[in-house]
Amino acid sequence: LDLDIDWCDAFKHVHDVSKTNPFWSELSASNPFVHDIAASNRNENNRYLSVFKEKPHIFSQISSNRDSLASSGDELDIDCLLKKTSARRSGRSKSVSDFLDIVDNRRFNLRKTTPQKTIASDMIWLQNNREAYKMAWLTHRQLTRSCLDLEAMSHSPGWAQTQATDIHVVCKLNHEGGSVQLPDSDINIHVPVGHVLPGEFQEVGLKAILNPPSSFNNELSSTVSPLIELTLSNLNTREAIFLEVKVAAKVKNDPLSQVMSDIVCFYSLNKEGPFKKLENCYTYQDTIQVKLMDLSHVMYAVVVVQANKIQPPATNVWDYVHRTVSVGIYGPKYIHPSFTAVFTVFGHNYIPGKLTICDIKKGGKNMPPVVFQLWGKHTFLLEKPQDLNISLVSCDPDFEVKVEDQSKNIKEEELKAGEMVRQQFLFSMLGCREMHFFVFLVQIKVLKSSQVTQFHVTTPDPAPKLSGIINKPKRLQNRKEIKSAPLLLIPTVKYPKFQDKILNVNTYGVALKTVLRQNKIDYLLEYFKGDTIALLGEDKVKAIGQTKIKEWYVGVLRKKIGLVHCKNIKVISKEQAMDTADSELTTRNLVEQIALPFKKLTYIYAVVLSTVSESLYDWRALAEVLGYSHMSLDDFNEAHADKESERVAHVVKRMKEDCHANKKKRLFLYELVVALLKIDCQGLVARLTQDTVILTSAVKLGKYWRELAEKLARLTKQQIEAYELPHHGKNGVVALEMMWKPAYDFLYTWGAHYGDSYRDVLQDLHSALDKMKNPVTKHWRELTGTLILVNCMEVLRASAFSKMEEE
Repeated sequence: LDLDIDWCDAFKHVHDVSKTNPFWSELSASNPFVHDIAASNRNENNRYLSVFKEKPHIFSQISSNRDSLASSGDELDIDCLLKKTSARRSGRSKSVSDFLDIVDNRRFNLRKTTPQKTIASDMIWLQNNREAYKMAWLTHRQLTRSCLDLEAMSHSPGWAQTQATDIHVVCKLNHEGGSVQLPDSDINIHVPVGHVLPGEFQEVGLKAILNPPSSFNNELSSTVSPLIELTLSNLNTREAIFLEVKVAAKVKNDPLSQVMSDIVCFYSLNKEGPFKKLENCYTYQDTIQVKLMDLSHVMYAVVVVQANKIQPPATNVWDYVHRTVSVGIYGPKYIHPSFTAVFTVFGHNYIPGKLTICDIKKGGKNMPPVVFQLWGKHTFLLEKPQDLNISLVSCDPDFEVKVEDQSKNIKEEELKAGEMVRQQFLFSMLGCREMHFFVFLVQIKVLKSSQVTQFHVTTPDPAPKLSGIINKPKRLQNRKEIKSAPLLLIPTVKYPKFQDKILNVNTYGVALKTVLRQNKIDYLLEYFKGDTIALLGEDKVKAIGQTKIKEWYVGVLRKKIGLVHCKNIKVISKEQAMDTADSELTTRNLVEQIALPFKKLTYIYAVVLSTVSESLYDWRALAEVLGYSHMSLDDFNEAHADKESERVAHVVKRMKEDCHANKKKRLFLYELVVALLKIDCQGLVARLTQDTVILTSAVKLGKYWRELAEKLARLTKQQIEAYELPHHGKNGVVALEMMWKPAYDFLYTWGAHYGDSYRDVLQDLHSALDKMKNPVTKHWRELTGTLILVNCMEVLRASAFSKMEEE
């Protein structure tokens, strides 16, 4: 069956086909994507907003062949979906932000590219062949998942600047200890000498969650630090560790304040609590040092100023402390003729360098989340929570603030709540003058007093124009890039050698009962009473079984990895295990099994290509583990030989082509993830896992995303309607087959709040899906498989890679 047909052209005539083709009614009922494309082609000016435009850089690479996109074993094509070639197309796998750095201050004239000609489709063949229509639908269904509106994307505020923003740091320490500081903050972890045994290591992770728990903000207490997430890799410790934080308050010196209030630290093993007060605290003015003795792999801490009781004339805990308020001004990386600046108030003194903004509106519609840069910051003393008036005034006559945005208020209750408070100010350029940076004044007035605080902020430079570089000959374009590109310091990374050997397991479980299922369930183990099961870690996974949500261990039995119900086994040590032959597994088998979910997860090839090429620094390591050890620099053409990222991209494309040539036996994403695990790129695998799970979940949920949104984030009906608004059809509602789009918008925004806590994202999503009225996870078990994957990473790294080599 010849599928080399321009489906974009085929569906231009979809309206006529619906009248003549006998299979149309059934096709349109089951196809969640045809109507969107049909409507798009009937209206040339239709500019629907794509759910993927929060990552515009994925389209800086548009493939030159018809097999440029894929969806887990099925082939996608984006070239025939886009009427216009992107005017921002550049070197292989570059983001627009990369271009801005490369081009710097150069200016090019805007030019348009001519649309490519399409091949006429044989409509008669489609009308009279049911199988042809079926294949057309299958191909077109996956094409549409990646169909983006580049024009709408380019008008998004801060376009090409949406990247992960949660600031965190991970440091590996030996038995000599050391200190770890969160960048741009006064949050430190001190690890004493002898914390771990000689020869062992401790990986310490620090992350600040900007909105602390709301339960601590009331009349008697107020949070004065972000919620701090602390992660440890090694619990075999001999010494406690110390958390040191500079907070946004200090107790007043008068005797009453000293007696009635104190700065304390609360601690929990879960982000949501419950929290307990720590006694081992030492406070000096605005700095607190806490001794953490009850250690866990993941811990949460927050510093609170707390009052025993409120004694008049005091009205709340603020009256006993000198409280500072921190504000930050955020905006896009480069200014445009019209842009938004965001005034942000923090309930602590940690002001991050980047901030995800989720409520930008343009033309009355909500825009996808964007990442804004910190332009300026200021700290001032506020004696008590009270209403504030914020105004921004341009100091340059070429720019102005939108009239209705010139002055905005922040309520006293918002300050008491302790969470971030944001106000948006829309700037625009007057006339057709040349863009340039400028200075504006930020003024903060306390409404009930004469107190005024003000400071100046300088905007960044405008964005360089990029379009001219696109139409240059490829060979000259590459030379231009090389000449103007700055000398970037690319880290030298030595990827470890994968070792195929028996897993080193320290914990086992003895089955207390026999579990055999008449209807087999993927990723759940079956066993007989008395079987010895190897447990790949002591962390528990929450997932639905046949009917109920249970807690499971990840185990190995008879060379198969799966989940075993915690209540069905007795946990024993390695020394207590009698016969472990049936529970042995090699590292190669482990990698191949934990990557199995990627055979069925949906993905976008361009996103995967960009992510991998920008995250790997040695193309030879990737080529060798993929079976291309024979490749040399001579195999690269001039377009691929300049940068390491381009060489990595070339290797990935080579593997994609080979998988496409043998689709029945090889699956691209599965083989790529196996290869990345074999060179210990676990962070990259985690990122790919989260991206593909969110995309696949959105497609699986469809209209049921509303129920999930209520469970995950307690969205109101109005908030749900706000997500659906950009995807309304002509009748003013979202078509049933288009519901996956607002579902993706919501899941992406929700997942962004977790930062790099990919385990929490997957587990919380799984738990929420399990609790739905008709859980999709009962039949769609790939999400369960990804939970197994992320819980096996530690044991894989410990067994497959030499510690001596790491050192």
